[in-house]
Amino acid sequence: MATHMMKHYYTHFVLAASLLFSAAGCVGEIGNGSSADNTKPPVAPAVEVSNEPYAGVPAALQNTVPLEKPCPDLFKVKFETTAGDFELEVHRGWAPVGADRFYKLVKAGFYDDCKFFRVVPGFVVQFGINGNPNVSAIWRNATIKDDAVKESNKRGYITFATSGPNSRTTQLFINLEDNPRLDGMGFAPFGDVTKGMDVVDKIYSRYGERPDQGRIQSQGNRYLNAAFPELDGITKVTVISELGEPVAEAAPSEEPAEATPQPAESSEGN
Repeated sequence: MATHMMKHYYTHFVLAASLLFSAAGCVGEIGNGSSADNTKPPVAPAVEVSNEPYAGVPAALQNTVPLEKPCPDLFKVKFETTAGDFELEVHRGWAPVGADRFYKLVKAGFYDDCKFFRVVPGFVVQFGINGNPNVSAIWRNATIKDDAVKESNKRGYITFATSGPNSRTTQLFINLEDNPRLDGMGFAPFGDVTKGMDVVDKIYSRYGERPDQGRIQSQGNRYLNAAFPELDGITKVTVISELGEPVAEAAPSEEPAEATPQPAESSEGN
């Protein structure tokens, strides 16, 4: 269709109301061998934060303060999804600040029940907006500082999405092909898929970029389940080893707590 053949443009700034992109800063298309797919860099749009209470949110997910001590230098994570299971290995040395944030989010259970809302064959699988809008509201402005790009965005490498400099929060993408052009835009991988890349490849992709990120933020999985029922999603994410040693994962607390959202701070990646 004609709309899928249009060139897409990259900008560091996202218009929250419409999620449209400026034509400034043009980048070339990356096709999948058959058509010119939507290949604009993965972004996490800026969205207005509400002042509603965070009822029903577990205490672990209300705490956005960075880790008191760095995450392990090497750890593995298992993703259980509706498409099957896959595993990631995280190297803190690749992107310390991003690795610390990912570790904290996994331990808190943030990615459990998240949907793969943007899947562009030959480019990326993007996810990381929580299915509960109250959780999304807490983390929306909990930004972390950028890491230097030490590794290229190769096939199977995982990276945080951004909406500009020092804007990473919770959204992630896995590269489906080598995407070296993203390196120069500041997208710093912090880990890679070590098992089950065939599962990542078969994550449902027919909705493409149709899910609206603003509505996901405000309505969560209620919107996605109604409008895009075939989307694959994450059942559970678990840290399965640290520094080569197996670990027993404790389930996040199910007890909601009344707490004021913590100020957004950034770990320094010691």
